[in-house]
Amino acid sequence: MLKIAYHPIFTHQLPLGHRFPMSKYELLHRQLLHEGTCTEANFFEPGMPSRESLLAVHSESYISALQNLTLSKSEVRKLGFPLSAKLVEREHIITQGTIEGCSYAIDNGIAMNIAGGTHHAYPDHGEAFCLFHDQAIAARQLQKLGKVKKILFVDLDVHQGNGTAVIFEKDPSVFTFSMHGAGNYPFRKEKSNLDIAVPDGTGDDVFLSELKKTLPRLIEQQNPDFIFYLSGVDILETDKLGRLTCSIEGCTERDRFVLTTCKEAGIPVQVSMGGGYSPDIKTILEAHANTYRMAQEIYF
Repeated sequence: MLKIAYHPIFTHQLPLGHRFPMSKYELLHRQLLHEGTCTEANFFEPGMPSRESLLAVHSESYISALQNLTLSKSEVRKLGFPLSAKLVEREHIITQGTIEGCSYAIDNGIAMNIAGGTHHAYPDHGEAFCLFHDQAIAARQLQKLGKVKKILFVDLDVHQGNGTAVIFEKDPSVFTFSMHGAGNYPFRKEKSNLDIAVPDGTGDDVFLSELKKTLPRLIEQQNPDFIFYLSGVDILETDKLGRLTCSIEGCTERDRFVLTTCKEAGIPVQVSMGGGYSPDIKTILEAHANTYRMAQEIYF
């Protein structure tokens, strides 16, 4: 059975006019239930992560400043969110959802987090709507438990996974792959193990061609026994923070290819949602919902 991390706190209310669409998480949950793609049995409510698990990626000083709400004004501006105890609790629970999802993925081939994909979080600071790096923390937990020898990060969000690159830059047991818009944030890119920066205006044909010739080769070369997939839908032409021109159909084919490749290779995959900022919330929901539809079709 497909297991998906979801908690009501994911929809934590931001001040009116904030550009991050928190409502998409609740609406996506409702949509998947309404159309019958999922039932309530597919969803689980994560708890809170241990401090030890957070410390495997983030510094003691950063974790304490978040939890005590003592970040400086400039540090809060970097986050992009107004800092609050509720927001910090939310980020903890999102992280635990990814951690718990890894166990489900090992048992069932795949697990998903309706939020997460916070790939701009660094060890000592957060930025761009990312406080804790959920997938990196989960990867460290898998390593600690001795459940994996080699991990592959597949980041197909329109923005480079800069935090991911830095966190694992000295860890040969983790291979970081990011395919992103060359002209998109972050404007100073970090160095992943493999970066493919596609130019502004890149659409379905080029994006999918690059992906389809790269991912199978990486799996053959790296021989991972676990994959973290960040399935951001901000590659869409309609996305107000992206610069690519992919269609809903192209985004769906991307997910189909990644998940089919993981399944056929017998590699467990944990999927976090990443970004999506199209002006029409219905576009965001449809693009995200397609990822779940593909998961159900391919795995179950």
